[in-house]
Amino acid sequence: MPPDCLSSEGERRCRRLLAGATARLRARPAAAAVLVPLCSVRGAPALLYTLRSSRLAGRHKGDVSFPGGKCDRTDQDVVHTALRETQEELGLTVPEEHVWGILQPVYDQQKTTVVPVLASVGPLDPQSLRPNPEEVDEVFALPLAHLLQAQNQGYTHFCQHGRFCYTLPVFLHGPHRVWGLTAIITEFTLQLLAPGAYQPRLALPGRPTG
Repeated sequence: MPPDCLSSEGERRCRRLLAGATARLRARPAAAAVLVPLCSVRGAPALLYTLRSSRLAGRHKGDVSFPGGKCDRTDQDVVHTALRETQEELGLTVPEEHVWGILQPVYDQQKTTVVPVLASVGPLDPQSLRPNPEEVDEVFALPLAHLLQAQNQGYTHFCQHGRFCYTLPVFLHGPHRVWGLTAIITEFTLQLLAPGAYQPRLALPGRPTG
């Protein structure tokens, strides 16, 4: 079982560990931000995911993701981007004081910076949400206990020109496969919430740091 990360003590620990990165990264320009919604589903801690609409343009349509999107010039910072996008996509309003902090940024193949923002959204029934059908096909939650089980974890090795290049985590056996940047952010989140209970799969030689 994962630790009680939803407790006040768990929240204080996470906020403390993220304080430095949050102060450094919050006002730094970025291309996009996502919210990592930590919730309680039937009393169990879980992460909330979306399935991007198959009607969207681009190669990420139909992928599992966290709510989020491109930073707008009217956004005060990346936290406001993540909160605004979550409200637009899911109709879920998350108060700024529920934000615990900023996780390590991730980078797509075009070196675009995506900033993950961790927030507690409290007890939640994913089926009660009314997502924007133009952006989201489905909303679902994966319990931390599920994500932390070794049989639900995988990885993919990527090679270029016959040589090892990098390894990315994959999370399996839920409603949909979690992979790509969303899986990397999930890994960062598990390392924070359940230290010592998760064996990292990520291996990115030369990866930029925050």
